Amino acid sequence: MGERGRQSKKTQPAEKGGSVPAEAPTIERIERPPPPDVLTDEQAEIWRQVVNRLPADWFKAETLPLLEAYCRHAVQSRRVAALIEQMELAESERIARKSKKKTRKAKSEDAEDDDAPFPFKDYDRLLKMQARESGTLASLSVKLRISQSTTYDKSKAKGGSGKKTPWEG
Repeated sequence: MGERGRQSKKTQPAEKGGSVPAEAPTIERIERPPPPDVLTDEQAEIWRQVVNRLPADWFKAETLPLLEAYCRHAVQSRRVAALIEQMELAESERIARKSKKKTRKAKSEDAEDDDAPFPFKDYDRLLKMQARESGTLASLSVKLRISQSTTYDKSKAKGGSGKKTPWEG
């Protein structure tokens, strides 16, 4: 059985005086933005990982400089973390050598190096740099809407409270 009421000219076939579209509408192909040439290979790899993880139309032209900064800060954060790790490893090796010397009770030629104090000022400076980089990354990820908190939908979360808000009825 047909639908009730009169059909509009747009829904009527052409033989009954209706309009038939001459051609189907074209679908615009959205390309993912390529990494800028100014990024290093490591930074460009982060760019591709982020861009390929999200829908093709996620990044508009006005957000690309933020994404570029995000990629730079991600690499800087990794480098600072590597420097911190090197310092910590060198200190733990120094402590291990020192404890071996105490058990042997023998002096070596490296005694001056082992007695050198840990460079707390340099270590502290690196930790502050790491905190700054982490904060900048967090801020940029929120602005780009790529962080967990900005893509999390409470209504789709499992195990919700089950309570409806007053405006939901």
